[in-house]
Parts: sequence; C-alpha cells; structure tokens
Amino acid sequence: MTTLHMPLGPIMVDLAGPAMTSHERERLRHPLTGGVILFSRNFQDIHQLVALTAEIHAIRSPHLLIAVDHEGGRVQRFRSGFTKLPPMSVLGERWNENPTAAKQLADRVGWVMAAELRASGVDFSFAPVLDIDYARSTVIGNRAFHQSPEVVSELAAHLIRGMRLAGMHACGKHFPGHGFVTVDSHQGLPHDDRAADLLWRQDMIPFRRLAQHGLSAIMPAHVIYDQVDEKPAGFSSVWLKNVLRQKLGFDGVIISDALDMNGAAFAGETIEERAKAALQAGCDIVLATNRPEEADRLLERLKWPVDPVALSRMARLHGEPHPLSWRKLSEDMDFLSARNEVAALTEGADQATWGPDVGEVTV
Repeated sequence: MTTLHMPLGPIMVDLAGPAMTSHERERLRHPLTGGVILFSRNFQDIHQLVALTAEIHAIRSPHLLIAVDHEGGRVQRFRSGFTKLPPMSVLGERWNENPTAAKQLADRVGWVMAAELRASGVDFSFAPVLDIDYARSTVIGNRAFHQSPEVVSELAAHLIRGMRLAGMHACGKHFPGHGFVTVDSHQGLPHDDRAADLLWRQDMIPFRRLAQHGLSAIMPAHVIYDQVDEKPAGFSSVWLKNVLRQKLGFDGVIISDALDMNGAAFAGETIEERAKAALQAGCDIVLATNRPEEADRLLERLKWPVDPVALSRMARLHGEPHPLSWRKLSEDMDFLSARNEVAALTEGADQATWGPDVGEVTV
C-alpha cells in the first residue's frame, strides 16, 4: 500500500468493524480526513487492535490521528486484556479520605490508561471529563471526578500528568461544563440558564486552570448557555473564539462533539451544515461518526481551506514516538505495580451500578 503525503484534514471519521474495508481505506485517504475514532465495535483483542492501528497509520504521512473514548467506568471501549479502569468519581471519593493519596492514584490511572492505549497504537483518548458533579446529569454522573471544581482541577491535572508520562495528550470535555443540565445532549438540546459569572466561578475553573497547563485539546458541549449566547457552545464563536481562545488563551485543538447527536441538530439538518457551523465557530476538527453515508457526503461536498495554524495544533496530538510495547509493559515492574493499584480500585464494584452504558456514541 502506497503511503500518501498530505496534511491532516479537519474531519474525524469512524469504522464499521474490526477490520477496514476497501471503501473505508479510500475514505481515510481523502484530503479532508484527519483522523479516526475507534469504538468497541472495532476491538476484538489486543493483537487485532495493534494491527488495525498500524494499518491506519500506514495510510498517510503525517499519519492520521487515532482517538478513542477511554475514560474508565462505563466509558471504556477496549476491555479484554486491558486494565479495568474505575469511573473518575472513585478518585474523588479517595480525595475525600486522603487528597495526597488520591492525586497519586490519579497519576497512576492516567499512566496505565495511556500506556496501554499507546502500546496499541492509539494517539489520544477523549479524557479527562472536566465537568462538575452536581448530581443532576445522568450522562455525566460518576464520569465526573467530584462536586468541587478545585478538586476536579487537581485530580484532572494529575491524571493528565500520568497520561503525558506514557506519551499521550489529553482532551478535556465538555467545555464550558455539562454537569448542571439534566437533558442528555445525545437525546436533546440542553439549556443552562445560569449567569456567565457563575459559570466562570464554578464550571469553568478546571478549563481555566488546565487550558494553559497540560490540555492539548478541548471538546465543547452541545449545550446552550442562554445568558451567554443563543447557540450551543460547540457552534458558538462567542464561546470558542472569544472565551476559549482569547480570554482563556487556549492554543490547543478544539474538537467538536459528535455531529450525529441530537444536540447538534441546532446547527442544521445535514451533516454538512453542522460541520460547517462548527468549523466556522472555531473547531479545528469535527466528528462525523456512526453515519458512513453522511460522512462520505461531507467529504465530497465540504469546501474548507487548509489552516496552517490548525494543522500545527493537530500535529501536537500525535502520540509520542516509540511507546512501550505490550511485551515491554508486561516486563516493567513499575507499570505492573501501577496496574495492580488501578485494578484494585474496581475490585468488588458492580459495573451496572456505575451508570447506564453510553453505547457506541462519542461522549
């Protein structure tokens, strides 16, 4: 297979199964394609996953970004052979008992999660969740670290530090905060009517603190914050350009949440309308998932110029070269110790009590 030499495009697509079809290979060779997001349907075992990511990376130079939702708890796409990761609320519970120990565990969780993904050829995970746990949102729930924004900031910073140790960048979500609303943005369009200064003093604290210290990417929420803008954050230049870029000084990649979610319908009926609206608002990458025919139509019809600044940002999301292989990880005593510590966090826990399975959607 000939390797194409071309810059990364602004569209991230997905695959139907554990192996690529010839049509999917052509989709990945399209100039507007910039990455692939993997789901549990793309995973059979570690050997198959390593082969799949190697094949994806061989298609293009620089290679396409490979991402996955792999947070822990109910949002962990790869399971067999991987360490069972806890929901992040477990770290928050440990914080309530011993903050120092909780921060050390967050380091270990981030390292184990990222080391296993990097050994599998995945560039980055859509983690951590920076939302605040207000005990209101079922779709966020125990995916959040804690009800305190300061604690969320501390634990997320340590998780990111662990990820960076394994050569992986982090993507914080869901800017500026999804934890207060009750509507699931996969099913509808939530409204948060709190004042802007309240959002600034609460939900935005983790994003403010980490935007310049460790976060390489941010995913905005499909939520309307009525006191700030009439558009959902992911389609709002007020939120993405004025607040995130200018006020917070964030210079990483902005990645839209999935365009097939019901919360994205505000931006238009077609995927082209939604993608264009997100890119115009300030997203660098848009997620065209779960509807392959629409992804093909988007690649065919979208006219979007190459943005050198966006390209430089996207290049930073590539995983660090030469990660440890699964064999090397199995021989690394420090990693094995960390893996046992992380696995112990889930011992005796019933996965069903951690919340509903989010399914094959981007979250």
